[in-house]
Amino acid sequence: MKRVNLIFFLIIFLQSGLFGQTWDSSYQTTYYEQKVTLFRALPDRAGEIVFLGNSITDMGEWSEIWQNNLVINRGISGDITYGVLARMDEVLSAKPSKIFILIGVNDVSRNTPDEVIVRNYNRIVERVEKESPQTTVLVQSILPTNDAFARFKAHQGKTDHILSINAQLKEMCQKRGHVYVDLYPHFLNADKKLDVKYTNDGLHLNGAGYLKWKQVLIDLKLM
Repeated sequence: MKRVNLIFFLIIFLQSGLFGQTWDSSYQTTYYEQKVTLFRALPDRAGEIVFLGNSITDMGEWSEIWQNNLVINRGISGDITYGVLARMDEVLSAKPSKIFILIGVNDVSRNTPDEVIVRNYNRIVERVEKESPQTTVLVQSILPTNDAFARFKAHQGKTDHILSINAQLKEMCQKRGHVYVDLYPHFLNADKKLDVKYTNDGLHLNGAGYLKWKQVLIDLKLM
């Protein structure tokens, strides 16, 4: 009996994908908890348009950028795909009209395998499909970085991974019938890195970067 239980446990453990895991999937920082508790305390409104992601989303003043109070910010600095998965119930509680998703660069910085990041993305999108099927899902490509800056070294030198993930996200959207938004090429300089016009640290966007992001969405008639 004990042997059967041990075999059953090993099967479940292997199926969980944690066997031999060498990357950091933790997400519950104090800041994460502060933001999530605030999000849960705020009232839901019909017709919300959600910008969902990490610090690159978090730093955007989205309602002001769009001059629309229904455009809400659900970015959390430092977040990863695991953290987004853990808070999708709050994101979907208002049954939003649109969700713009941009997540993954922090996973990449932790050397999370590309296939795990894409798997988590599929799970995020599945949650929307099941719990809020009328919501338009817009998956935005991970942005380029620029290693000329001294900060955020763990995020640099990962261009091949970013491009591979972006290609898989595009394929995922095509298969699932969602919108893929290729932001990546719009932020490149001549050296194929994040243009210094749009960043002051090689990872995050400055004011010009957010206005560029807005213009890309306008040009694509997505907002």
